[in-house]
This record gives sequence, structure tokens and C-alpha cells, in this order.
Amino acid sequence: MSIWNNELNGKRILMLLENCAYPKDDRVRHEAKTLAAAGYQVSVIAPASQGQPWREALDGVDIYRYPNPPSANGLAGYLWEYGYSMAAIFVVSLFVFLSKNFDFIHTHQPPDTFALIAGFYKLFGKRYVFDHHDLAPELYFFARFGGQGNRFLYRILIWFEALSFRLANHVITTNESYKEIAMSRGRVLEKRITVVRNGPDVREMQSSHVEKALRDSGKTIIGYVGVTGVQDGVDNLMRAIRYLVCDMGRSDFLCVIVGSGSAMPALKTLANKLEISSYVLFTGWINSQEEVAKYLNTMDICVAPEPSDPYNRRSTAAKVMEYMAFGKPIVSFDLPEHRFTAQQAAVYARPDDEMDFAQKIAMLMDNPEQCKILSKAGYDRIETELAWPHQARKLVEAYNDITLRF
Repeated sequence: MSIWNNELNGKRILMLLENCAYPKDDRVRHEAKTLAAAGYQVSVIAPASQGQPWREALDGVDIYRYPNPPSANGLAGYLWEYGYSMAAIFVVSLFVFLSKNFDFIHTHQPPDTFALIAGFYKLFGKRYVFDHHDLAPELYFFARFGGQGNRFLYRILIWFEALSFRLANHVITTNESYKEIAMSRGRVLEKRITVVRNGPDVREMQSSHVEKALRDSGKTIIGYVGVTGVQDGVDNLMRAIRYLVCDMGRSDFLCVIVGSGSAMPALKTLANKLEISSYVLFTGWINSQEEVAKYLNTMDICVAPEPSDPYNRRSTAAKVMEYMAFGKPIVSFDLPEHRFTAQQAAVYARPDDEMDFAQKIAMLMDNPEQCKILSKAGYDRIETELAWPHQARKLVEAYNDITLRF
């Protein structure tokens, strides 16, 4: 029996998303569209970006939006942001519950406080699918605060994560490291976990109209695409660029940073302090996938500079798969999940060794044949194993199995 025409389909799914607008979040968009195409009735509640209507239908998915709170600063700001968001999402979920009802509540973490909303609806017999995107305790305590965060808040995050695992009828994780966390820390049975990776949809990328906008420079384009938060290590990249320029005498490149985040002001200050501003182009956040594709197509070497910490060692960087889908050779620090994802598509620098990172970039700059080998290895791995169609089947099979079990 085909999973795409299963007689169990037609069930209603309500997805909750707090930290990104819809359809901007690639993973949530892919999952929602996949389940809708498989015959499930899918609704998504998410914050609204500027100009987005509070309600619309896209690709067979019903979207409900609430006004986005201002960006948070400090503990009080974060408490306000998440408190407001949870209240707003709960109110909208009640509207969906009363107007059309649903069978599954599918939460896209973070935050793990979604467990409170899911727990409420479990009282009405709803099945809870916990989509584990991030290790929130490690992200807070280690990645953002270098192991110096508030220990009481860290324990609260651990408690909410445990509550999410305990209440979930099924857990979806992004990789095997997160699956191990669910089994060890969350005590979730292996049969109740499905690994669905953040595989890119190559068809979406190939449909973009691209231009070689940066080729006129005649320089090697080193590229970074993604969020620029403290945990993402773009400061490591800035210091590697300094080594390229000052210690290795290289001036035949331009580093393009596509994206934005909380660390962006500090990164610009650091670039000025290191006297490398003329070698770095900060584009800011780009909403159009077509524009992101344009920049990716101009890049000769792509980088993943995440530091080695308990968060990044276990997390899959979606940017790495995006680089591979565009056939780009990669320089990465040697982290377990980065290596599992990229395999032969990357060269690996010693963790947190910015000089070695710079040397690996220079090696690829001087070795175009090696770049071609890495490029082909990455693209082939996406096509044969990691692309979204391979992950979509796992997602739909999980939902069909949950429907049969409950």
C-alpha cells in the first residue's frame, strides 16, 4: 500500500511554530507540505512577518498567524517574548480546535514550553508529536554562554525538555545524536522515535533563477549562509580571515556572509577591529530563496565555522546540506554531526583552531581539482540519501504508524 494514498489519511494535524515565520522555516514548510500531499489536513500556527495576513492557505496548508512580539533582550525580555507567544499560540489553537478540530498536535521546538499546550490537548484525546529541532539546554548554557549560564534556568530547560519527551506519543528528531538524547535523557523508547533530517528540497533550489552577480571581482568567493548567532561561530570565521590576510598574505578572495542574527553587530565590530572589513561583505538577512540561491551560486568555497561544544557537536547544521545541494566544497571544523553529514564533501579543520581553518581554506583556493571532487561527493550524497524526498517518506510512515497505534 502506498504511503501517499493510505486509507488512514484525512486526519487533521495542527503544527505549532514560535521561533520563525511560516513558510520561511524550511523544515516546517517541507513537513507541512509533505503531510498535506499525503492526504492529511494540515494547519500551522506561527508568528507573522511584516505584511503577512493573519490567515491564508498555501500549498494545501492552512496558516494562522499571530502578531510577533518585539525581539527580546535579557532574561526579562525572553520571559516576556515566550510568555506572550505561548499565550497567543494557545488562543489561536483554541480557535482552530473549536472551529475545525484536529487529531494531532505537532510542536516544532524550540521552545519546549509547547509541552504545556500539548498536555492540555492530550486531555481531549489528541496525539502529541514532538519535533525536536534543538537541544535547548545546551544551546542556552554552552553555546550562548560558554558554560557560564544561569544554572537554575538550565535546570528549568532540562525539566521542560523532559516533560516534552514524557508527554509525546511520538518524537521526531533531526539526527542520531538527538535520538540518543531522547532515549537516554528523555527515556523514550526507540520505537517511538523517527529520525527525519533537514534534507534540502533540490527541486526548490533548482527552480531559482540565478545570476553570477559577484563574478566580476575575479576573486575566490568564500561563503557563509545562515543565522549569525553567538552559537554559530562566525567570529571564528572572522579570525580565520585575519590569518588568511595577515599571516598568509592572501588578498585574492572575498568572504560573503549571507544572513543575520543576534551576533551581527559584534561581528561587524570585530571585522573592523581585525582590519578585514574590505575582505568581508555582510549582505544582511535575505528572505527570497531565489536571492539566496544567487549568492550560493557565486560562492567557490563554503564554510561551517561552528565551535566545538556540547550543542554543536550533536547538532546538524542545515547550511552544510544546503552547500552540498549546490555542489560547493566545504571547510568545516571537525564536529561529529558535521562530519556525518558532509562526509567526503568537506575538509575538516581541528576544532576551534582558526589558523588550521584558514589553512584549509587556502588549500582549496589553490586546488580547484580537489574542489571538484568535494563538490561531486556532496551533491551525490544529497541526491541519493539526504534530499527531502528521502526524509518525506520517513515522516509520512511515522504518521501512518502513529495513527495505527492510537
